[in-house]
Amino acid sequence: MKTVHAGWPRAFNLVLTFLVAVLVSPVQGAELRPSRDVAALGRGINILGYDGIWEGAANAPFRLDNLTAIRNAGFSHVRINFFGFKFMNAENVLDEAVLKRLDAIIEAALVRRLTPILDEHDTDLCQRDVPGCMEKLRSFWRQVASRYAGKYPALVFEILNEPGGHMTSAEWNSLLSECLGIIRNTNPERPVIVAALNTEVASIDDLTLPTDDRRLIVTFHYYAPIRFTHQGAPWSSTFSKIGPLDWGTPEDEAKVIADFSRIRLWSEREKRPVYLGEFGVYERAPADSRLRYLSFVTRCADKFGWAWAYWQFDHDFAAFDSARQTWKRDVLQAIVPLH
Repeated sequence: MKTVHAGWPRAFNLVLTFLVAVLVSPVQGAELRPSRDVAALGRGINILGYDGIWEGAANAPFRLDNLTAIRNAGFSHVRINFFGFKFMNAENVLDEAVLKRLDAIIEAALVRRLTPILDEHDTDLCQRDVPGCMEKLRSFWRQVASRYAGKYPALVFEILNEPGGHMTSAEWNSLLSECLGIIRNTNPERPVIVAALNTEVASIDDLTLPTDDRRLIVTFHYYAPIRFTHQGAPWSSTFSKIGPLDWGTPEDEAKVIADFSRIRLWSEREKRPVYLGEFGVYERAPADSRLRYLSFVTRCADKFGWAWAYWQFDHDFAAFDSARQTWKRDVLQAIVPLH
């Protein structure tokens, strides 16, 4: 595999520098038009959250060449869901073998002209055990920020997936500030994604960011109404018993627009670009309603000028059938038309 790092040709590095500058430009204008951050990050998809590729295991349906299929389908970035805590020893040191696999995935994405987002995805621990999360997250970013300092200029960091649960806004703002400080010590110019505290409709107004750091992108996830998007989910004793529920009335659509408009007002006031990092509908929902929802949410995000990433490539909520190595054409058509 071709190694992609700081030794790239100068012309390609200039292109990446331009893309980074575009990505973090402030959102401007109240009208529904794509802002310049869409051109840089654009449409994306979540990958590798639950794949055995990290352990080098047999249960690893994702193939690196699937990144080619992702690019050819019209996506321009991948959000790499990395459970780093799982690969730390008792001293919170990350496994070097796993980090080398992460290097290979980042490089494979870059070769295919996909912008990689490295998302620390340990939501469960961080929502349950806030002190334990704080210790591990700080250690994670010390190691990862140092590892990638001066490398992969197109790589984007995302500090933590879906902070929330037992973590209060004050605790998250404090931890966010600490981790951002750790990253900026070695990566002063790297784009960094920061999440609003995760609720059904994100608590974005409680987010506190340093006013002098303009290389931040604010993310939220959207699964509202969760009874519809998670109906039939077997891992939940509540949702597994719900359904079939439909979606697509004028009231349903108005709710999405109202929720997105609130986020947009915040982004305009704070002059921060917005990234819709996850949205999706579990497979048990009625097919027509599922596709209407996916199409409406993606088109709204496009009109609001936001980059977005669908949840997810394979496993559940899937857009791709790993066993057959083919896209689920109806899902792909809903989120990336003209395929």
